[in-house]
Amino acid sequence: MLLSVQLSNGESIAYRKRDGGPNHLLLIHGNMTSSKHWDVLIEALDPKYTIYAIDLRGFGGSSYHKPITSIKDFSDDVKLFVDAIKLTQFDLIGWSTGGAVGMQFVANYPGYCRRLVLLASASTRGYPFYTDLGTGNQESIKRATTYEEVLLDSSKTKLVQGFYDTHNMEGLKAVWNALIYTHNQPEANHYGDYVEDMFTQRNLAEVYHALNTFNISSIDNEVAKGTKGAQYINIPTLVLRGERDYVITEQMNSETLEDLGENVQFQSLENCGHSPLIDDLPQLISKIESFLEIGGKNYAFKQ
Repeated sequence: MLLSVQLSNGESIAYRKRDGGPNHLLLIHGNMTSSKHWDVLIEALDPKYTIYAIDLRGFGGSSYHKPITSIKDFSDDVKLFVDAIKLTQFDLIGWSTGGAVGMQFVANYPGYCRRLVLLASASTRGYPFYTDLGTGNQESIKRATTYEEVLLDSSKTKLVQGFYDTHNMEGLKAVWNALIYTHNQPEANHYGDYVEDMFTQRNLAEVYHALNTFNISSIDNEVAKGTKGAQYINIPTLVLRGERDYVITEQMNSETLEDLGENVQFQSLENCGHSPLIDDLPQLISKIESFLEIGGKNYAFKQ
């Protein structure tokens, strides 16, 4: 069941809540998904956790009155959301794009989040977007520098948006089978629900652009100067990446580990891709609950 809360900025945020014990856990989904895609994890996590899974602005049941231009727009919504429901102390799991949102939130709003889990997360230095500028020619591909160049792209933006616009379920499944569900697929009824949910996204190109220009590191790149926000993430942080993740590269993962420094620990998820929730849910839960249970101490996984 989707609940909803009105934010002071005029947007409304939809969310799912699973009642549980005194440990509060906030889940932030990735691109092309919503809180719906957390369902198997929500059902399986220890009942001592009270869980909140939000739909970011422009996804699922949330509103999209004002287009986003940056990952910070999402994280500012998260701040307004937790204030609205009076959630002050919680752990946070961000998956893919949700990882970038979680990092931006922790960097900007200290004191709320106790522990951070980055699941198959975008890098602290963003997720580069390469565009063919609408030519369909691989030789013309370059990294986008503007939102307009993202819009022009035919290999990702126009392709996926076209599937959205025509309600092409098989087209979306083909994309996900090639990049996400490369080993295991959800149960048929779950998969159908997930794809139907993808059609609720109203901000595909904006998210591509926001990820492309996200950079909280201290290193400038060809698109965005580093804000150095990563240095303000000083809470225990667990980075999880599937060993055969085709979306988040080893290089991106290494950037995050380097930029977060001594507060971060890394765990590889064996035989998992970009969706460990489907590939190996028990392994994923074990890693998450172990980290949260012991408070994120660096020695925990070495014992």
